[in-house]
Amino acid sequence: MTADLFDSLETTGPSREPLAPGAVLLRGFARSHETELLAAIETITAQAPFRRMITPGGHQMSVAMTNCGAFGWVTDRSGYRYDAVDPESGKTWPAMPSLFRQLAEQAAGAAGFAGFAPDACLINRYEPGAKMSLHQDRDERDLDEPIVSVSLGLPATFLFGGLKRSDKTQRHRLVHGDVVVWGGPARLAFHGVAPLADGEHARLGRRRINLTFRRAR
Repeated sequence: MTADLFDSLETTGPSREPLAPGAVLLRGFARSHETELLAAIETITAQAPFRRMITPGGHQMSVAMTNCGAFGWVTDRSGYRYDAVDPESGKTWPAMPSLFRQLAEQAAGAAGFAGFAPDACLINRYEPGAKMSLHQDRDERDLDEPIVSVSLGLPATFLFGGLKRSDKTQRHRLVHGDVVVWGGPARLAFHGVAPLADGEHARLGRRRINLTFRRAR
């Protein structure tokens, strides 16, 4: 994939909505490349299928997950961590497609974080009722690097708070192709996803797929 894939976005530009200092919502940033993104997800999940991981507290997550890239995020009773090996297969995670990497780099740059080079992509599958509780992304080695989150499929309500769990959260409706980037002063903001409402998306049916790019190591 080459940079000209993103020429239309660079020329016309997506809608850019600041959420907080260091946090930006890029409306429709990924929408024009949905076909390539969905095809890549199918290839990845054929090698590393979705699974509902267990938290250290012994609870099964409502969101099904897998990974691609040099590292994958995993959770089990021993804790949260990044690992180069898929614990279910014993193999390395599928390589991150160049389109994924380029999209993440472009989105980070549009949000003011030039030079982002992700080495991990978490792929989350939400079905009606699935949610992500408020949490911080703090398992990465370098917290100066931003997080880039791509939404595909059913709309979701994204919860974005402050540096304390008790801080008031904003609610933002994310639709197919939206990208959220946060870093700098917002890097450790608490965030989550409200229970997914039922619906039918033209490409993904009763599902939402979220790609979350990080620099793990």
